[in-house]
Amino acid sequence: MLDVAPFSNMFNNGDMGKSEQTRQAISEIALRSFAERGYEATTIRLIASEAGISVGNAYYYFPTKNHMVQELYVRVQTEHRDLAQSRMLGVTDLAQRLEIVLMAGLDSLASYHDSAPGFLAAAISPLSAVNPLSPESSAARDIVVGLFAELVSGSTTVVPAYLRERLPEVLWLAYLGLALFWVYDTSPGQAKSHRLVTRAVRLFGSLLPLARLPLLRGPIAEALDIVIEARS
Repeated sequence: MLDVAPFSNMFNNGDMGKSEQTRQAISEIALRSFAERGYEATTIRLIASEAGISVGNAYYYFPTKNHMVQELYVRVQTEHRDLAQSRMLGVTDLAQRLEIVLMAGLDSLASYHDSAPGFLAAAISPLSAVNPLSPESSAARDIVVGLFAELVSGSTTVVPAYLRERLPEVLWLAYLGLALFWVYDTSPGQAKSHRLVTRAVRLFGSLLPLARLPLLRGPIAEALDIVIEARS
């Protein structure tokens, strides 16, 4: 049973309207349940019981469990963005900024590792509303793509214009690949995922100067466009 005492005060918080208090309380309990119980075991009926409200009232704020999952996605990516932004302060090298952003992503996901397989099973279908590529996931996706755009724009590393404009989308897709690897990573503290970030970023930094060679600009741009088009 989750400890709902910290959330009960939300219903009596004079700083926000009753409707928003209720929605926030439901959201907090749902997110805690996803982390502790997993995707399958978390139901709207259970959340309503934890919050001390009727099931109908819970459905009013979150019509389906998928709406709660989208709330989780936004919460995780907001934490990811905030962590990365604070850690990137004063850092202008592109590769270093990339490592910071990817490591912050792993940190923001850490508490959900045990429940991640359930989310993966629910999201694997291309028709699933909780698929990270789905229209329903656009809010969370926009946060993290925007973070990668900020990563690139705040760097003083010389990057050709053709590459700079494509990088945020490509780096986001790479981040999805990292998240998938992380789900399957059973090493203590997901150490393999952290090593993968370090080694991949080192390789990225060493190959980046090649993107400035006139002979390679066309092929590299075409390769990146293929990757971007494949996901659209």
